[in-house]
Amino acid sequence: MAEEAKPQKKWLIKLKNKYRLVVMNDDTFEEKLSFRLSRLNVFVAIGSVSILLVFLTTYIIAFTPLREYIPGYTNLKLNKESYINALKIDSLQNEVKSRELYLKNLKLIFEGKAIIDPVNNQSKDTSVKYGNIFIVKSKEDSILRRQIESENKYDLSSQDLMLDATEAPSVNTSISSFFYFTPLKGIVINGFDIAKQHYGVDIAGKKDDVIKSVLNGTVIFSNWTLETGYIIGIQHQHNLISVYKHNSALLKKLGENVNAGDAIAFIGNTGELSSGPHLHFELWYNGNPVNPTDYIPF
Repeated sequence: MAEEAKPQKKWLIKLKNKYRLVVMNDDTFEEKLSFRLSRLNVFVAIGSVSILLVFLTTYIIAFTPLREYIPGYTNLKLNKESYINALKIDSLQNEVKSRELYLKNLKLIFEGKAIIDPVNNQSKDTSVKYGNIFIVKSKEDSILRRQIESENKYDLSSQDLMLDATEAPSVNTSISSFFYFTPLKGIVINGFDIAKQHYGVDIAGKKDDVIKSVLNGTVIFSNWTLETGYIIGIQHQHNLISVYKHNSALLKKLGENVNAGDAIAFIGNTGELSSGPHLHFELWYNGNPVNPTDYIPF
């Protein structure tokens, strides 16, 4: 046992043996630097430097932008910005399409043609077959429905009579409350008729009669067309548009703000579709034509 321990002690002694490392001038043999080292110190120094290098390399890869230059690593910030930009581009494309459809419908309104329905204009998904879907009411559901209906059948509380704020208001309940200014006092010679694509009323008046705005708004169209002559269109609140056609002259320009009762044009007989001095007046609500005589006395 003593003999086996001797080689181990010799190995430890060799590790701890001191050596001197001298740096000398080769010409003058002048001693510049000298280090008193042992094998154990050299191993400890090399191990410490190796661990420090591994730590620095790991830190650089994990927490600095230099990792982007290492193959296999991606820039997370750049990926996030790319994803956000893709969403913004998609939103912008939808907004551009919506505005293009809005302007196209405005043009069709001024030309007296039917507008494009944005709902029916969307492409339908034919991959899903809805014809094979059947909904069967359960017995418990039918009992619950009868119970609820019987409880509320004769309930005349004011809450049930009030219009739910979350529901979209109908045409009559939303724009009938406005106080309209009569655009022109005269005789209605041609009424509102959707079947004949006559989306307004024709009002006969005297020569040089002034046409007035029915509500406050902003002029969105003020120009000449071949079929309807001088036209002026005004955008009001709550998606309401009023259109005045066949004028002899226009008093307001595109982008001007007008108040109810302001003079905007003179009665005329312009355009190929006009057969005498009159005003063709239209009201459009949420992209749909409405009968002006339901709201305005002429």
